Amino acid sequence: MQKTIINTAGAPAPIGPYSQAVQAGGMLFISGQVAIVPATGELVTSSIQDETIQVMENLAALLKAAGCGFQQVIKTTIFLSDMALFARVNEVYATYFTGDYPARETVAVKGLPKNANVEISMIAVIP
Repeated sequence: MQKTIINTAGAPAPIGPYSQAVQAGGMLFISGQVAIVPATGELVTSSIQDETIQVMENLAALLKAAGCGFQQVIKTTIFLSDMALFARVNEVYATYFTGDYPARETVAVKGLPKNANVEISMIAVIP
């Protein structure tokens, strides 16, 4: 099976030895995204809602680079620094889908890169 590395300036450059996304076998695997603004490299910290919006916009850029959209997402994983953020992250997350929601798990973790509060990864099907 052939794999294709997906890179875009519309999402933050990797901060470690991984790819932004990998396309293989009709699937797209997007690495976890935190709220780094691609143009500046700065982490959005103004609110959990703003942080989540930036994460979702980073994911949108990667989906677009692979010729996909949120309607092709079949699985997401959300990592939170604190489960108390769950409802506010969910409010923002839900606005990016049209009711045909992907499978998902949400877990609280001890820490995230750059001390972020939310990180989201996705799996999508390539149309």
